[in-house]
Amino acid sequence: MSHCNRKLRPRRYLMCRPSFFEVTYSINPWMDPDKPVDTELAVAQWERLRQLYLNLGHRVDLIDPLPDLPDMVYAANGATVVDGKVLGAHFRNAERVPEGPAYLDWFRSNGFTELHYPEHVNEGEGDFLITGSWVLAGTGFRSTRAGHAEAQEFFGRPVISLQLTDPSYYHLDTALMVLDTDEIAYNPAAFTPGSRAVLEELFPNAVLAGPQDAAVFGLNAVSDGLNVVLPESATGLAAQLRERGFRPVGVDLSELLKGGGSVKCCTLELRESTA
Repeated sequence: MSHCNRKLRPRRYLMCRPSFFEVTYSINPWMDPDKPVDTELAVAQWERLRQLYLNLGHRVDLIDPLPDLPDMVYAANGATVVDGKVLGAHFRNAERVPEGPAYLDWFRSNGFTELHYPEHVNEGEGDFLITGSWVLAGTGFRSTRAGHAEAQEFFGRPVISLQLTDPSYYHLDTALMVLDTDEIAYNPAAFTPGSRAVLEELFPNAVLAGPQDAAVFGLNAVSDGLNVVLPESATGLAAQLRERGFRPVGVDLSELLKGGGSVKCCTLELRESTA
């Protein structure tokens, strides 16, 4: 694709205000219950992200947060939506299990009719990222290969299983982002040699993120085909994206990173039926 022909495609997102955000348990290396969390600051940072999406021309739906589910702000984990079909989430950790039904309830109440209650562990768009041709699916820490197979059967799209190896990048969306149809950026160090080889074959022109940008969750980002909203501290990655004709838009979600999430984690894309 010619880099000067980047085109914004308006998206529809689902988000959850972090009204009850706190870190009282640890289920990933980023979570430290001994570190104080400023919920008011988390809400303010999240609100700026929501407003940014609206300013860019996107639609943002909201799901009500529930008091006992502090991680519900990470809406990307709540489901995967392709062609209007909703694959619910089935969380590995007990603390997050109730989020799956809460998100499916929202979809049922908002006119989505093709809903699938999963049998196997999958953590929504945390581990399922949608390109033009494939569903890229992470495993190793959370979602299972049986969950990948279930997604392939439900969506009728080829699912490519990718093995994650670094506990700091426990979800696929912390190690890889979809930039446009079949264009991605990823952190090679987060994958096994075999999975890296698969990515190199499928995406020979991918943007490769270095360790510093990966460590500030630079790949936990959202692209609309032109604008790429990403953590503002991922400056090297932003420069690479600019060279490719994208418009990087930096945001500060440092408070939400204390729970192990950033831009993408807070953003679930609702892909409507193309029919």
